[in-house]
Amino acid sequence: MKLSEPIVEWKSEITAIRRDIHAHPELAYEEVRTADLIAAKLESWGIPVHRGLGVTGVVGTIHGKSQNGRALGLRADMDALPMQELNTFEHASKNAGKMHACGHDGHTAMLLAAARYLVENRNFDGTVHVIFQPAEEGFSGAKAMIDDGLFDLFPMDAVFGMHNWPGMDVGTFGVVAGPLMASSNTFTIRLEGKGAHGGMPHLGVDPVMAAVQLAQSLQTIISRDRNPLDAAVLSITQIHSGSADNVIPNDAILRGTVRTFSEQTLDLIEKRMAEITEHTSRALNCTSEFDFVRKYPPTVNHEREAAFCARVLTEIVGADKVDQAVQPSMGAEDFAFMLKEKPGCYVWIGNGQGGHRSMGHGMGPCMLHNGSYDFNDDLIPLGATYWAELATQWLSAPAR
Repeated sequence: MKLSEPIVEWKSEITAIRRDIHAHPELAYEEVRTADLIAAKLESWGIPVHRGLGVTGVVGTIHGKSQNGRALGLRADMDALPMQELNTFEHASKNAGKMHACGHDGHTAMLLAAARYLVENRNFDGTVHVIFQPAEEGFSGAKAMIDDGLFDLFPMDAVFGMHNWPGMDVGTFGVVAGPLMASSNTFTIRLEGKGAHGGMPHLGVDPVMAAVQLAQSLQTIISRDRNPLDAAVLSITQIHSGSADNVIPNDAILRGTVRTFSEQTLDLIEKRMAEITEHTSRALNCTSEFDFVRKYPPTVNHEREAAFCARVLTEIVGADKVDQAVQPSMGAEDFAFMLKEKPGCYVWIGNGQGGHRSMGHGMGPCMLHNGSYDFNDDLIPLGATYWAELATQWLSAPAR
């Protein structure tokens, strides 16, 4: 493994920053303290800072030894989740009901270390923009930064992202060309019938039976309408109706999520859901409302950029530690919005099996969005080295 010596020397200092952020988690668009800390560190290293994109976003700009008209962006997310931490070690969350359970504190730390290395060495041509993004956890912070002019104020030819991945060994990476993470979408279906006595169902119109039939019928979209080689998920996660044993209620509500790796498949599923909802409810004498919300598009890596990232990673950790056939996840990531605007690539860095956690960790597994999770600080030198090497080599390579 080839790590940058200066970054290795900074590990304790950057780890302290990471743990400070972990202890003071902030939710979407509330990352004021975190943004203040990031901006202060960047400015102390001589990096100009722009603030306020996407409410709390921070962008630092690092110019190389000369300008060749090229620029790239490196992005980290910085928001926490609205959940209670189960860990009790020293850097556990001090904010009740808020926790860095996805490792955004570590992502921020790795990018800070890389930014320091790049500005102190400047052994590259062109410009590197380090992007610290708010509100990744379901609130489209990447889109908010783009809408506020991220790529207009900071022109860049490509953009890159990285996420820690529990279960993958430390020192390993996952990268693929094409889809790596799924689109995230939600739906709500409201069925209205006619309330009646449970012992006299013929006097009413039963929305519960319509909901049951609809729940089963919607699954035929996945089993019969969709190409079986094109992965997709349709999960009904909530059904709400009724208040008494002997009352047929007036209405029923179904909610859930749809995940796909392509927008074409998503178009098909949304269309068929609307059709099946309308016809099933009508067949059972109910009326219906169908609401479908597209939240995050699929995270789709660009082929050339994915191949470039794989080459850089191979130089750092070896070919056997870079999984270029890693199985994509049905989880979602709003870095997808950036990849729709610019060429780029998103990689996973192995967070290990959980053995890195100090005494006082919760009894649950060290998995994303789990109250016992903690980022593995051994990743800081590795992830920062990758960022620094990626930026240096990409800007030094011939323009394509």
